[in-house]
Amino acid sequence: MPLKEPSWWYSDNAQHRARLLAPLSYIYGRITTRRLRYAQPYTSLIPVICVGNFTAGGAGKTPLTILLAEHLNSIGEKPALLTRGYGGSLPGPHLVDPARDNASRTGDEALLLARCAPTVVARDRAEGARLLETLPDRPTAIVMDDGLQNPGLAKMLRLAVVDARRGVGNCRVIPSGPLRAPLLDQLDLVDAIIINAGPIEPDQEPAVPRPLIEMFRQMRFRGPILRGGIVPRTDLATLKGQTVLAFAGIGHPERFFDTLRLCGINVAEAVSFKDHHFFDAGDAERLLFRAKALGAQLVTTEKDHVRLLSYEDQRGELAARTTAFQIKMALAEDDMAQLAALVQRAVDSADLIEDQLQRCAK
Repeated sequence: MPLKEPSWWYSDNAQHRARLLAPLSYIYGRITTRRLRYAQPYTSLIPVICVGNFTAGGAGKTPLTILLAEHLNSIGEKPALLTRGYGGSLPGPHLVDPARDNASRTGDEALLLARCAPTVVARDRAEGARLLETLPDRPTAIVMDDGLQNPGLAKMLRLAVVDARRGVGNCRVIPSGPLRAPLLDQLDLVDAIIINAGPIEPDQEPAVPRPLIEMFRQMRFRGPILRGGIVPRTDLATLKGQTVLAFAGIGHPERFFDTLRLCGINVAEAVSFKDHHFFDAGDAERLLFRAKALGAQLVTTEKDHVRLLSYEDQRGELAARTTAFQIKMALAEDDMAQLAALVQRAVDSADLIEDQLQRCAK
């Protein structure tokens, strides 16, 4: 089931709850750290670039994954995408077919990713990489959406996305806080950090809080800390001047609603659902009724929209009447150049990987 994160993870309120849960957090953190330190990961013939985050919930991993896939395409590489398929029923490994698969089988993120590059769903990431290695037109790079804390597959480049507004919350490990493992241990896993400033104007430089950067530096993280933000892909002219009812079931719905408002869209009402929420017919009926009452255009995220597309009841009607608002991640120019250099170095490691594996086989 999708995680409904407690609001006190990201505030100073109710920290007595965090203290009460501290023993469980200690055990959870120790188990995770031990698993990461002593794993023997599979090294794929294809270089793996991993996009993850330090915390549970959304931070902007999928927009960064798509940005990387588009960049790899632009420099003549053949990227493929690898995801767990969260919310889907298929354990994989399974090559996603956007024409036949639906979100209940593969999860919403996989369908979204498959629009820009071949995508494999696999709970066992090593098995997913092996499947990609067997494709007739073998990819030259794998971008893994999530999996920073998954030790099963060796990574040539490890990127962590951090939400600028929420940071790492109260700096405590699940269940006392949002961290997936102690932060110091996770920093050892990462080559670069991308701080997602959230919605920005298309030509605006992402503004990142200095204290957040200083916190990572004080913890002796010496890799690049890059700045990114979210800008629209959707033609805003189609929504300007309209009253909008926005709904979203993603990790941080307010980021989506803020993006709409920053674009000058009149959001009359914003409806939040839990992350990866699977809409039922009742949800669809209520949203359709409320939009009619407000005289509003329905708008949602691409992730939410793909979850509605495979139904023929009220959910299909909701999908037909809803605009999927498309976004992308944009980095400051100098930061994009640094990211491109890191990606090039990872891709150039392909020959080295194959040579090392051949030596081990002798």
